[in-house]
Amino acid sequence: MAFIKVETEDMMIEEAFRVKHEDTEAQTEAPKSCPAKLRIILQDHDIRKLDLPQGIPGTVSELESIVRKTFGLNGNFTLHYKDADFGEEYFSLTSTSDIKDKDTIKVIHIVEPPTLTLTFTDVESSIKNASKTCIQTSVHTSVTDIYPSISGSFSGSQDTLIFPSPEHKTQRSQRWPTEFSVPRFAYDTELVLAAGTEAFRKDGIQLNFTPILPDILEKLAESIFQYVAYPTSAQLSDVAEALVQKYPCLKEPGSYNGCYGWRQRLKYKMGNYRAKLRGLGCPELDVNSIKKKRAHEKAPAKNIKKPRKAEVNFLPPHPQGETEESLENERVELLNEVKRGMMNYQIISEKMAKTFSIRRQEIVSQATPINDLKYRWPALFDAAQINEEFTRITTVDLEETFMAKLDQYSPRIMSLVFSRGRSSKMSIQRIKNMLLEDYSMEKRREAAIRCLVVYLRENEEDLFKEHSDDEDIANEVMKIIITRGSTISEPASARIVIEGTEVQQDLDVPRACALLMGLIYALNLSYPKELKNTFEAFQKIFLELDDMKACPKVMSLKNKLLY
Repeated sequence: MAFIKVETEDMMIEEAFRVKHEDTEAQTEAPKSCPAKLRIILQDHDIRKLDLPQGIPGTVSELESIVRKTFGLNGNFTLHYKDADFGEEYFSLTSTSDIKDKDTIKVIHIVEPPTLTLTFTDVESSIKNASKTCIQTSVHTSVTDIYPSISGSFSGSQDTLIFPSPEHKTQRSQRWPTEFSVPRFAYDTELVLAAGTEAFRKDGIQLNFTPILPDILEKLAESIFQYVAYPTSAQLSDVAEALVQKYPCLKEPGSYNGCYGWRQRLKYKMGNYRAKLRGLGCPELDVNSIKKKRAHEKAPAKNIKKPRKAEVNFLPPHPQGETEESLENERVELLNEVKRGMMNYQIISEKMAKTFSIRRQEIVSQATPINDLKYRWPALFDAAQINEEFTRITTVDLEETFMAKLDQYSPRIMSLVFSRGRSSKMSIQRIKNMLLEDYSMEKRREAAIRCLVVYLRENEEDLFKEHSDDEDIANEVMKIIITRGSTISEPASARIVIEGTEVQQDLDVPRACALLMGLIYALNLSYPKELKNTFEAFQKIFLELDDMKACPKVMSLKNKLLY
């Protein structure tokens, strides 16, 4: 009996241990089923939200697969997460247990350098009739062209050499920075500035910078040109202030802010720097040379073609190795691809990006009419390509930025307008009635845009036109034509007309406004005089382009929206 009792107790203990072990395994293997959201940083200017209805995946590879599929990412990448234990610094994500709901994940793209294979062959010398080992001329030329600083010999046993990927950027990749970073000067200049700054802090002695002035101005001009070719006075002031802040010994005692003289020096230096680059064939500057101007415009300051709406890539040079002839062939292939009907959007996007420079030269230099552009570049008038072209020109996402800021400021804009007096009473009442009939997101956005026009004391009819079948649009210079549905529930349909040509259709009204801004940039058009304030608000408030300077009405509205 004692034996049976002990055996029974042992079985009970074993069964309890087995149940506990199974429960532990079930808890370990159970997926995280709680719905979660993650903040995904694709790029510094592109931040998205990722919804995970089934919860955070159990493995990092599953999460990477979801991120890749959701955002259409190509190539290799890794995920980093913020670690609270180290002051919110980013660390490589090795386990999904390190993250929770509403955490921030950063996508880090892995760029693998290309492999250059150098083939060694025996070449007979025509003079000494001896055999020598050398690198094939074609490969040798390409490597030394890309890396002129490479010197020395290569071992014959090394068949494959890996070099860093060459970067030859013909387009600017970023806008003017909030804080200008002063570049590093020549070594001897840095020594002089370091000694001068030390003496200034000790005894307040100003530095005699005449000997190092040429190097300072040259390096600053190079840095400025990385952002803009024609800097404004405000941008030159940013550079001058950053310079004297980093090197206090360069402050000017007689200047009201200690750097006015530096701003003037930079102004004239940029003029000389542009002249030097113009002589080297820089298209952004060469377009304004007197020999390229028409007979009645042959004056240095007449009809200067330069960025006026914060364009970053206004007139870029051709990609390396490309000519006008090769890019024209690309344009013809692109045209054939569009005419084919079954369009491959990846091929179209690649060719549109490749032909960007020749397209901008045609639009900016020749001022081609809209009808001709629509025939030569039909893909440019596709909504997706309007967005991509706008990003190439400004580095900003068009529709995403426009709609985000419109949604952010809509309540405040409508509140400001609805509180106005009788001068806008009829327009305000019409907008209120519009919202009473339909309070959808598209209608609220449209109402906010109409309120913006009213607030800036411009006419809605100059931007929008209610369409009827018997009306002619051939004389419309720039207009959004709206066709209302037969019932309230049926959404309105908007078309964009420029120079009497319909360029977009089947849009909702807010999206038509965003795409019209994209077309203005893509086609290098000016804002209509009667709607100058409205389009300036679109640019400086909704798209945040050159938003530090605006006309009084727009600046006043911006301050009321922000504070």
